[in-house]
Amino acid sequence: MMDKTITFHDHNPRIESLQEAVIKGLSKEFKSIAPKYFYDERGSQLFAEICEQPEYYPPYIERTILSGSVDEILYLTGTERITFEPGAGEATKIRLLLDALKPSAYLPMDISCEYLKQAAAEIVDEFPWLPVHAVCVDFTHSIPIPNTAPEGNRLAFFPGSSIGNFTPNEALNFLSMVRSTIGQGGMLLIGVDTKKEPAILHAAYNDAAGVTAKFNLNLIHRIRNETGVDCDPENFEHQAFYNADLGRVEMHLISRCEQTLHLNGHRFQLHEGETLHTENSYKYSPDEFIRLAERAGLQPIRHWLDDEKLFAVYLLQA
Repeated sequence: MMDKTITFHDHNPRIESLQEAVIKGLSKEFKSIAPKYFYDERGSQLFAEICEQPEYYPPYIERTILSGSVDEILYLTGTERITFEPGAGEATKIRLLLDALKPSAYLPMDISCEYLKQAAAEIVDEFPWLPVHAVCVDFTHSIPIPNTAPEGNRLAFFPGSSIGNFTPNEALNFLSMVRSTIGQGGMLLIGVDTKKEPAILHAAYNDAAGVTAKFNLNLIHRIRNETGVDCDPENFEHQAFYNADLGRVEMHLISRCEQTLHLNGHRFQLHEGETLHTENSYKYSPDEFIRLAERAGLQPIRHWLDDEKLFAVYLLQA
């Protein structure tokens, strides 16, 4: 029996196995694997280290914007909104807002059920007045609001520039789904990385300590350890660069030699210099993101930028 202030809703999200993802990704003409497979235990630890690197500006700047703007956010949203967070993870940034916004309920959503239960329990420990309805779901496919949640105006919270991991079409579909979920008068508070000097982006994804490189290469370690593929991480190197034509940072793993990988009867040839595409992170100017949001039926109320315009937080309304 869970604590009376927590209800848990398991939508049994279908999670593609790493083996399935590897076979599918290496069978493509342009080989790729979705970035969600970065996050085994070691990958999660390395990402936490990335967030501490001086070159990786988004976490610090977003927290600064949210902390500095909380009174204005409160004025615009009011209190007692049902607040849900797709991809909540450890639910760190929502903690900056809860005492001020006093939501009638908080709904963290994540694909990892055990991780979600832990995060929900920690939120209740810190905010015992707050009813928490944890929803285990793949939020890229649906955003279900459980019947146990109270009625009322809704606020979606989507920090961390996670919208950048979607292609623009995927981002439009996601924002449209959020629009449908929050309903008329509902609001979305979202963090979005901005377009800026390529040198700043290059440094952010190629930090001097090499943590991002370790994070990217950890995917090869995970594939070897969990699927049995005989692949040597030393045969790959990290690459990250800004693709100005597409407005995104791309991360790749480059094969340093001719190599053949075998998995479950499949044979995959990688040529020297061939890449395995592991992540995109799209960047948006304020005008570009507002146009995208408006196409999804979301109207801008206010947005906040840091002094150097490295990162933005938008408040939008259906």
